[in-house]
Amino acid sequence: MDTPGTAKTIQIRDKGVITVPAELRRQYNLQPGDVLTLIDLGGGTFLVTPQVSQLTRESNQVARLLAEQDATLEEILDALEEERETYYRDHYGQP
Repeated sequence: MDTPGTAKTIQIRDKGVITVPAELRRQYNLQPGDVLTLIDLGGGTFLVTPQVSQLTRESNQVARLLAEQDATLEEILDALEEERETYYRDHYGQP
C-alpha cells in the first residue's frame, strides 16, 4: 500500500482513456464502471476522486447482510428493489 501523496505516472491513451494503477484500484476497491470526478485545480493540476452513490453503498450493505444470513439471490434482489424504491421515494417523491 502506498503512502498518501505518493506520485503515480499514468498515460493518456486513445480517446482520453487513462488507467488507474492496479494497486490503487485494489486499495480503494475501485471496480470497472465506477465513476470518478475530475476537478481542474488550475495550472495543469487535477484532483481525481471516486464518486460512490449512496444507493450503491446501501445496496452493497443490504446484499452483504442478506448473504451473511444465507439469503437466496431472489431475496437479495427483492431487498435491493425495495431499497431502490425507498431511495427514489425519499429523494424524488416517486418510486
